[in-house]
Amino acid sequence: MIFRVRERNRKFGILLFVFAFFFVLFSINTVWAKKLAIKASVANIRSGPGTKYEMLWQVEQYTPLKILDKDKTGSWYYIKDYEGSIGWIHKDLLVKMDTVITKPRDERCNVRSGPGTNYDVVFKAVKGVPFKVIERKGDWIHIRHVDGDTGWIHKNLVW
Repeated sequence: MIFRVRERNRKFGILLFVFAFFFVLFSINTVWAKKLAIKASVANIRSGPGTKYEMLWQVEQYTPLKILDKDKTGSWYYIKDYEGSIGWIHKDLLVKMDTVITKPRDERCNVRSGPGTNYDVVFKAVKGVPFKVIERKGDWIHIRHVDGDTGWIHKNLVW
């Protein structure tokens, strides 16, 4: 009888440990897998956490970036963009905002006057154009560019 109680307690302890391990693992990934957007008109992506590091490329307002990590001070974020390129950016250049960036299958993607292919094309966007999300409706996203152009784009054409 005592053996059965100990065996149940041991199994319960193992099960509890496995649950706690996966809870912590997925909680950490959720925190650092979030996306933030550029709030400045233009921001520099650098090779390290500081202005003394080389500027690798620049991004424009509304560009979404995935946060992978941060430096020891918490002031610089290690990021990944929609193409998988990595670098560092200062946290003050980022804001929590729903944004997308175009990633069409071809050279350009249609931005329409409404949420569906039956709506007129109002303009075409090339790869790498960031937009602020106004609303989401099913598989369609109502977007606004920094220059004021608005329209609807299918979710499969953005990151």
